[in-house]
Amino acid sequence: MGRKKILSFIIIFLGTVLFTLQAQVKIGIIGLDTSHATAFTKLLNGDDKKAEYSDFKIVAAYPHGSRTIQSSIDRIPKYTEEVKTYGVEIVNSIEELLSKVDCVMLETNDGNVHLEQAEKVFKAGKIVFIDKPVGADLAQAIAIFELANKYNVPVFSSSALRFSQQTLKIRNGEFGEVFGADCYSPASSEPSHPDFSWYGIHGVETLFTIMGTGCKSVNRMSAEGTDVVVGLWEDGRIGTFRGIREGKAGYGGSAFTSKSIEPVGGYDGYGLLLDEILKFFKTRIAPVSEKETLEIFTFMEASNQSKRYAGKIISMDATYKKGQKQAKKLIKKL
Repeated sequence: MGRKKILSFIIIFLGTVLFTLQAQVKIGIIGLDTSHATAFTKLLNGDDKKAEYSDFKIVAAYPHGSRTIQSSIDRIPKYTEEVKTYGVEIVNSIEELLSKVDCVMLETNDGNVHLEQAEKVFKAGKIVFIDKPVGADLAQAIAIFELANKYNVPVFSSSALRFSQQTLKIRNGEFGEVFGADCYSPASSEPSHPDFSWYGIHGVETLFTIMGTGCKSVNRMSAEGTDVVVGLWEDGRIGTFRGIREGKAGYGGSAFTSKSIEPVGGYDGYGLLLDEILKFFKTRIAPVSEKETLEIFTFMEASNQSKRYAGKIISMDATYKKGQKQAKKLIKKL
């Protein structure tokens, strides 16, 4: 190991030790255009906060997120006033925010601006949780992780659905080996985002939480109110995602295991996700791997290609390689 790498390791190690020992971890929020931001603030800064949250406080927020999604822009004034009631300082720039905090929750609703926002956080060396979607599309997601690796900054992204207690029991093998799963979620669309990355990602993430990585090909059947995507895993297992846009919508599914057929967990609130974020801030160990997150985005992009080609089976590997090329172009533009 070279001298520069050794020095870098020592600096990161000492920083981690000091961070762990400090009295209170100061958290900053980027983006007050989503209810997630106010939910996390209430849990961490409210009078009835859990004892295990006592070492953490949201101290500052930069409100701005989307420049184009009007429904998100319209939420900012209300959510800004709400977080101020919990003692959060509103700042005028991401740079100002970074000077006041130890860790960042990137909550901006619009995945299209995550790359430019995250780059500033990475350059400052601040550990960051990026709420779903990590980027609006596969190329943006790859670019974000490449920058995180370049600046040696821990990062992870997830929705709250991943940490449903029942879903984690299935993933952890409490019902035996998983042979397959059928998962569903709402899949409302937003023109600025490719299909599923805006909302269907909840059900896709549930599918990968249960099945794990290793999907090799995808095909999709689409209708006006519903999409069904089938993934074939390298070991022969099959998993499906149903995106719902008409009729009763919800979160759930079925997992087919060696012992039983189990219902998949639904939405259990934001607390379980917050627990994982805070643990990540303390340990700097991501609870969701880069590989799994990027495979989720590859699955969604491959499904979009399948739709364009009337249900053709699409290779995950070829889709990812195309995304890598696009990610390099995005990084060069920064």
